[in-house]
Amino acid sequence: MAIKITDECINCGACEPECPNTAIYEGGREWTWAGGTKLTQVKAEGGAMVDAKQPQAPGSEEFYYIVSGKCTECTGFHEEPQCAAVCPVDCCVPDPDHVESKEVLMARKAYLHNEQVTTA
Repeated sequence: MAIKITDECINCGACEPECPNTAIYEGGREWTWAGGTKLTQVKAEGGAMVDAKQPQAPGSEEFYYIVSGKCTECTGFHEEPQCAAVCPVDCCVPDPDHVESKEVLMARKAYLHNEQVTTA
């Protein structure tokens, strides 16, 4: 499950540097798939490959936001989501619209960081 930032966010920015995938952005700021990852291209919704450095529209104009497609809940990095651990107002919460298994989150981590996926 990805994490989301609720509208209780006070825009303190404590969460942003804690994200190992660079999935957290300040409100109004464009983001890229390449930011904080090793991606050079990603598959767009239509199936075409696009430049990972291509700017994407902000997820929120007002508050910090998390790009769910880059969020791994810190799986493979930390025991718990670091954004939630450092948030002073507890506005980093599980996103019920993006529920994913640990296996999916580990595969996303490998994809974002060009790692070899191993299975036990």
